[in-house]
Amino acid sequence: MTILRQPTRAGVRDAAAKVAAVVPQTPLFVLEIHGVKVSFKAECLQPIGAFKLRGAWHRLTAIEPVQREKGVVAFSSGNHAQGVAWAARRLGMPATIVMPADAPKAKRENTLALGAEVVSYDRATESREKIAARLAEARGAVLVPSFDDPWVIEGQGSAGIEAAAQMATLGLGAPSRVVVPCGGGGLAAGLTLALPEATITVAEPEGWDDMRRSLEAGWIEPVGDAPPPTACDALQTLRVSPLTFDVLARRGATGVAVSEAEIRTAQRWAAEKLRLVVEPGGAVALAAVLTGKVPVEPGLLVLLSGGNVDLAAYGAVLAGAG
Repeated sequence: MTILRQPTRAGVRDAAAKVAAVVPQTPLFVLEIHGVKVSFKAECLQPIGAFKLRGAWHRLTAIEPVQREKGVVAFSSGNHAQGVAWAARRLGMPATIVMPADAPKAKRENTLALGAEVVSYDRATESREKIAARLAEARGAVLVPSFDDPWVIEGQGSAGIEAAAQMATLGLGAPSRVVVPCGGGGLAAGLTLALPEATITVAEPEGWDDMRRSLEAGWIEPVGDAPPPTACDALQTLRVSPLTFDVLARRGATGVAVSEAEIRTAQRWAAEKLRLVVEPGGAVALAAVLTGKVPVEPGLLVLLSGGNVDLAAYGAVLAGAG
């Protein structure tokens, strides 16, 4: 019987050491909300504009050197794509990314600029998982999922190790509650392992809040048919994985959903108060805090997970459209 590897806190600490050796820590901003100091981890300031390089780097560096020449295959709407492409280029590995045809132009162009091959698909009629699996098998490459992978989960959790150390340095104590954007749950699961004493709250767009519903039900609930349109391209995961769900469920994590209007308000708030560009999917945790869906309390840590915006759409948000 094959025993699948499980993500662990020790793995998260190993990933944190790996990541610290190749990129600087992302800043931690502290701002008062209702008189309480709240910490904001700015993963939008990563070299690829999102936290995803953490999991990609931890995963790709775990691949045996003899296997690396055959490369990796991943599927993503953009941020995981860039993380894998960034890590593969640094390691001299070929990378192929399966991306939806309607992926944001900037994310597609950035992935290509990092040297990856991009294979397009129709997200409404085709399965990115099946396309990627076929490509990986045909090429003998390693398949690197965006969240359903123990190394990827551990890598994303390295953000929590960093944030906790930064909060301690600033005299803020340990994180007591972490609010985190959630698509497939890789970042949320990694933070859960990294910060075992903290309460975890995942935030998702309305209609795409399958992790919230799954945690409430006690089993995995898919998004369902005909989900509503959302600006959060990074969070359009139709079904979370048992791997991420189990980590979160065991820790009693909970979830909240935010509207498209609340997300836009959060983007504007981040620009005005933090001077940060945050993409819609990266702003859902902030939206949950600003709307009062998550209590503001000492030790609150909010993840701003990405900043890869479409400039035209972002300009409209800043102008107050919607």
